[in-house]
Parts: sequence; structure tokens; C-alpha cells
Amino acid sequence: MAEQGLAVVGDHPANGLAGAWFVNDQKYLPELTPEWEAASDHAFLNEAQEDIQAWFNGEREAFRTALSPSGTPFQEAVWQGLLGIAYGETESYAALTHRIGYPPTAVRAVAGAVGRNPISVLIPCHRVIGSDGALTGYAGGLPRKQFLLRLEQSSRQTAMPFSLHS
Repeated sequence: MAEQGLAVVGDHPANGLAGAWFVNDQKYLPELTPEWEAASDHAFLNEAQEDIQAWFNGEREAFRTALSPSGTPFQEAVWQGLLGIAYGETESYAALTHRIGYPPTAVRAVAGAVGRNPISVLIPCHRVIGSDGALTGYAGGLPRKQFLLRLEQSSRQTAMPFSLHS
């Protein structure tokens, strides 16, 4: 697979990580960071990178990094729901919609909020699949979604080729 790098964007350390996208897939970055400056030596971001690297290396199943996604109340409710999908598991858009307390007619809206997730991987939108079990709708592309799901479902604890960019 091509470059696996993840770009991370921080907020104030007291708030948490504001964004994480795969390199070349930073479509929401301008909306979130119009006045932010790039910083390669930032303690909070360095800790977040170490946390993400450990996850990709199979050293942990959960992240310790504080998260601070910014969205509408509905989007934030959906993103919170994504955090309830266990490592190595998947859930359909319909099941997610039901679990977070919305009627079946809200499935498309929930899918839209999943697609606007500003913190890829850490808020595990890659764990959401179609009702028929098919891999659908991942902003980073279906090959990347498949890679992430296989990584989680793998019993091997081997290092994966991955680099972080801030």
C-alpha cells in the first residue's frame, strides 16, 4: 500500500487532538485551522504521535490521547458513538444509528456525520460497514479501511510500515 502516514493537528493540550488525517487526505484541515501554525516540536503532538505509532505497531488497542473534535452536536454524538465500537469489531451504519438512539430514517445523516469525522483512526469510523457486511464509505479509501480492519483483526503483533507526519 502507498504511504500510510497520518497528519495530526492539535488543539490546546488541555482540550485534546483536533484532527488526524491520512497524508494527502486533509480535506477538512482548512476549516479547522485557518490561523494555526505548523509545529514539529510540540510535546502534546509528539505524545499523540507516539500513541498512534504504538497502536499501528500492535502495542495497544486503545488510545490514550485526549480528543477534541469540533462539529455540530449531532456530529459529536455520532463520533462519540463510534468510540463505542470495540477494537477489532465492526458495526453497520444502521446498528450504529440504533445504538446511539436515532430512528432508522437517520441512517443517512449518521453516515454523513461518520464521513465528516475529523480524527481518523482514533475515532474509529473505519469500523462502520454496510448492513450486508460490505466495506463502504471511508474518506481514506476502501483499501485503507480494509488495511485498518485487517490490522485490528490480526492476531500477529508485528510492526506495520507506518510513518507519522505533523
